Amino acid sequence: MTTSFSSAALRDPKLQIPTYHTLSSLSAATSLNRNALSIPSSTRSSTLIIRAVSTPAKSETATEQKRSKVEIFKEQSNFIRYPLNEDMLNDAPNLSEAATQLIKFHGSYQQYNRDERGSRTYSFMIRTKNPCGKVSNQLYLTMDDLADQFGIGTLRLTTRQTFQLHGVVKKDLKHVMATIIRNMGSSLGACGDLNRNVLAPAAPIFRKDYLFAQQTAENIAALLAPQSGFYYDVWVDGERIMSAESPEVVQARNDNSHGTNFTDSPEPIYGTQFLPRKFKIAVTVPTDNSVDILTNDIGVVVVTDDNGEPQGFNLYVGGGMGRTHRMESTFPRLAEPLGYVPKEDILYAVKAIVVTQRENGRRDDRKYSRMKYLIDSWGIEKFRNVVEEYYGKKFEPFRSLPEWEFKSYLGWHQQGDGGLYCGLHVDNGRIGGKMKTALREVIEKYHLNVRLTPNQNIILTDIRAAWKRPITTILSQAGLLQPKYVDPLNVTAMACPAFPLCPLAITEAERGIPSILKRIRAMFEKVGLKYSESIVVRITGCPNGCARPYMAELGLVGDGPNSYQVWLGGSSNQTSLARTFMDKVKLHDLEKVLEPLFYHWKQKRQSKESFGNFTSRL
Repeated sequence: MTTSFSSAALRDPKLQIPTYHTLSSLSAATSLNRNALSIPSSTRSSTLIIRAVSTPAKSETATEQKRSKVEIFKEQSNFIRYPLNEDMLNDAPNLSEAATQLIKFHGSYQQYNRDERGSRTYSFMIRTKNPCGKVSNQLYLTMDDLADQFGIGTLRLTTRQTFQLHGVVKKDLKHVMATIIRNMGSSLGACGDLNRNVLAPAAPIFRKDYLFAQQTAENIAALLAPQSGFYYDVWVDGERIMSAESPEVVQARNDNSHGTNFTDSPEPIYGTQFLPRKFKIAVTVPTDNSVDILTNDIGVVVVTDDNGEPQGFNLYVGGGMGRTHRMESTFPRLAEPLGYVPKEDILYAVKAIVVTQRENGRRDDRKYSRMKYLIDSWGIEKFRNVVEEYYGKKFEPFRSLPEWEFKSYLGWHQQGDGGLYCGLHVDNGRIGGKMKTALREVIEKYHLNVRLTPNQNIILTDIRAAWKRPITTILSQAGLLQPKYVDPLNVTAMACPAFPLCPLAITEAERGIPSILKRIRAMFEKVGLKYSESIVVRITGCPNGCARPYMAELGLVGDGPNSYQVWLGGSSNQTSLARTFMDKVKLHDLEKVLEPLFYHWKQKRQSKESFGNFTSRL
């Protein structure tokens, strides 16, 4: 049976809704396994009642498939509301286990200070969602204020072009969330088992391909945004504060001509169970790999004609960084070519890929739930065939592309519309102290919009030529220097936050990287490497790979207290995967391990051979 229900009914946290069948099945030859989305047989009876499940019910004779605990939480949550909405009304400083998982879909993680011993002091990290890294003047100033009033006095720029606001206590959470929403911001879907922030080149370059890539990223973000209103119900009492969507987004979301949608569901693409795990998408133009295109579940590349007019898109699929130590069955993986689609089909193709993962990704063990494991298991041909069933067309052959380059966009540049933009390096994305004050002064005084980059940096946009000198003076006095004054090692380095607030951290990353980079520079000088020579260094406090260390020329991945697993062999343009070189390297032993490597690179490299290519060749 099918049941429709009102938004008011959805806001009742304990409302019980009969299950209903929604997806029309494909032909027997291409029928897809939906067991992972099904209802436990132990709950079935002739009068089956469960909370708001819009996924297809399994036959009585089907074998019960194990599901992770998070799948049960999602199923019973009334579309990501319950019990979070009830937990937010009590005086406890922390959330229940189920609510701790559900609040991720709202863009927040519960954390505690791991530097403290004894009782735990709970707080929350809020992550915004900013497609293309676009941040309005109003939102930047709001986030700056919130960091001082309710956070720890700093803003953190992430590797996915968003803000992270740390240290918000539970009693302030609703006010902070509502303030972000009412100031042109959102954190909806910045975490959780759905599409995360969509990356695109941050540079405000007025060129057809760049503008088209950024518009496409925004359309994909809108297409895959949750629709059931749970976010607004919890944080602004049901008030829907959203910008208008383009007609092509609405049309693509509602289209069910190939069995992609849950009919009569408030979540037509996600259903009650959403995706098996997080899902990451990036859009870019040929040559511009500022977005680490091959690390995403879907990589979208604009293809133009000889006149620079966008014609369509190449699609990569199956990238992902996360892994688990001492489990060889988990691994980082580069995305691989899927095919080409005309520009008018991009939303339908992306939706088909997402639905393929929704229906077939593992839901029993979250270590293996990312789409990269589905593609690794099936192979690209089978994956392509299944996606084509949902897409309704065959993919065209992948178009040839030029070599990729890493682009930082630091320094002053012409936008192409008469304005200037200025890219500023921010060590590990942490904005605080004098830097925070100076950025606030410039952004407020000149009414500037900003862009956040995938390398944890910030770009000031729409600057008039007459403002360049006074802006440069204010920024330089606060230590925001022109690129020529920043150590080349720092320009490309990245680290995740790790200690003290990340619950997954095994060792230091952000707090440790400044001294590690200084030690690497000292090793360079000792073996005779020039100051201008550099390598890509990325450090994470655990193997989940938030700072994408497996793409670095030198990746340090926390594997114990003050201990790192060393990865070597990534490329400077982020197109090849590093490999493990050594485990359990203690922080105080880095020179013993790295100095001989740098010496041999200096002595035995081929002409202009990068460190990553050198170690990979050896």
